[in-house]
Amino acid sequence: MTLEEPPLRPPGDRESAPATLPAPPALEGISWRGLDRLDLPALAALVAACEEHDDPPYRTSEDELAEDLFDGSACDPGVNTIAGVTADGALVAYARVRALPGHEVNVRVFLGGGVHPEVRRRGVGTGLVAWQVARARQLLAELHPQVPARIATYVEDGMGDQEALLRRAGFEPRRYYTELRRDLALPIPATTIAASLRVEPWTQELDDQVRQAHNEAFADHWDAEPQTPEAWQEGNSHFAPEWSFVVMDRSTDRVRIAGYLLSGRYEQDWPAFGYTVGYTDLLGVRREWRGRRVATALLTTAMRAYAADGMQYAALGVDTESRTGAFGLYEGLGYVPTRGSVLWSIEV
Repeated sequence: MTLEEPPLRPPGDRESAPATLPAPPALEGISWRGLDRLDLPALAALVAACEEHDDPPYRTSEDELAEDLFDGSACDPGVNTIAGVTADGALVAYARVRALPGHEVNVRVFLGGGVHPEVRRRGVGTGLVAWQVARARQLLAELHPQVPARIATYVEDGMGDQEALLRRAGFEPRRYYTELRRDLALPIPATTIAASLRVEPWTQELDDQVRQAHNEAFADHWDAEPQTPEAWQEGNSHFAPEWSFVVMDRSTDRVRIAGYLLSGRYEQDWPAFGYTVGYTDLLGVRREWRGRRVATALLTTAMRAYAADGMQYAALGVDTESRTGAFGLYEGLGYVPTRGSVLWSIEV
């Protein structure tokens, strides 16, 4: 791991986008086509079979699949997905590419997909990755021909076959992440912050201010991209408003958001974990209020909310190379590492 992320290549170095996409592997009794919303039940069954076999530390809900493939503003499943379908309508493999909405500076296309365990070791994964990379290059040429970009995907620790597949396709490990959890049976420390700062519940009326605070708080983070109002609203099917909070600075007539914590409730993951958990999706403190225990106050408030609803653990993810001091903050509050993942990418 390196402390400095290598710069993206200038767009002049980008290879020409392929005129045609590589054909997926020919499998007897399997036809290939794009996905549509009517495929959701069959897709959910395929993903469930893959996750049952691979046993990642999460499970994907049908709502998440709908958001990822069909609901977002950047989704176009007719051209950005491909699936292997049997004569009776069962799915045996799928792949998708997606350009993150609103990204204009740090442009990213993310890949996703899966192959049913019964049809693995037949070249399907290799063929689908080749299709994904080619379609990603086309998409980048269509949307951002003059902007450096990254084709990327996340791989959980222990997925050696997937890592080997990506490496053969030209991907390299780019960034490392760690999941942390905190036992809520342990005492939760009291946190004191300045009297002018108040921890308050998140409300819908504050949401766009939270978005703006997030853009400011993460402006100096690696791979940061300002969130547009449209992008901010996507992927919220598991958002838990009852577990989400803001710190308001009321020291003047102009009330401002100093920090925020947004939580998710991913109940479909709990059987895989073996415990219930409140998950911190986003935590940020604006520069003016850093060093004033705002993040600590938000985390301990969220812990109490999780515990009050019967959760056994609090959890979150952290960039292991982040120089914000976040890892030390979490360790000081009793968080311990549980697993990791790696961002793999091709720079284009």
